Amino acid sequence: MREGQFIKQNIDRWKSYEEPTDDPDEVAKRFTYLVDDLSYAKTFYPFSNTVKFINGLALRIYLSIYRNKKEKKGRVKLFFAQELPLIIRKHHRTLLFTFLFFTAFMLIGIFSAWQDQSFARGVLGDSYVDMTEQNIAQGDPFGVYNGENELVMFLYIAFNNIKVAFMCFASGMLFSVGTIWILFENGLMLGVFEQMFFHHGLGVQSILVVFIHGTLEISAIVIAGSAGLMMGNALLFPRTFKRAKAFKMAAKDAIKIMISLVPIFLVAAFFEGFVTRHTGMPVALSVTILSASLFFILWYFVYYPIKVSKRMREAGNE
Repeated sequence: MREGQFIKQNIDRWKSYEEPTDDPDEVAKRFTYLVDDLSYAKTFYPFSNTVKFINGLALRIYLSIYRNKKEKKGRVKLFFAQELPLIIRKHHRTLLFTFLFFTAFMLIGIFSAWQDQSFARGVLGDSYVDMTEQNIAQGDPFGVYNGENELVMFLYIAFNNIKVAFMCFASGMLFSVGTIWILFENGLMLGVFEQMFFHHGLGVQSILVVFIHGTLEISAIVIAGSAGLMMGNALLFPRTFKRAKAFKMAAKDAIKIMISLVPIFLVAAFFEGFVTRHTGMPVALSVTILSASLFFILWYFVYYPIKVSKRMREAGNE
């Protein structure tokens, strides 16, 4: 049978499988049929997108069976160990593009501030630049981080970061434009901020101090931005789904990603409120905290989702 005829013969049934069901017999029947279809497609069309499509449907049903089986034994653990990594893996391309957008905006800020030192005032504001320059002149360039009570700073920073992330996420409903604008603002500010310290010969020190909390904080904003773009892209490019359904599916995944960012923002706020203020800490300690934060982000949001997805595909094939 030609591939086109095979698809035409089964496409309506496959699409019906995209609608969830609570009937265990129906779930078992769907999974059995899909395994048969997958075996046939792998035999006669091994490198086609049809194999990927059927495998994705079968994997989704397999995961629903596995998830329901284990739910009573640890829903939270299962969410962070399996469900969330698979969602992240599904949207890895969006996450990559979000990171590239943010990096480009940061480079624009660095280049603009390097070309025109007054540009920093237009982005960060006169009062903040004057305060920073005064602190640098007094030999305490990062004095802004020890000006308030630790607990007060922690609570304020946590609230503010979560608010910015939520705005970045929710703005995705404006067909991704709002999210891109917030990423632009934050990327530009970070680039200008760092260039200001590099201009005064404090670039390396600023990285060792600011990125104690900044690694988690900035990474979380980028990830929140990717969640916003997921919703915006679903509105712009619904694929074969109705626009409302595509948006609903993307929003469900995006909200789960946002839930995972709350503890990251809390840890980042703790670092900024209680740790960053100790600007004289040993370099080795700063590098350790910074490296551990970066390792966690890369491991949980890049490597681990690929590993879980691969393991599930292998289990589904078996």
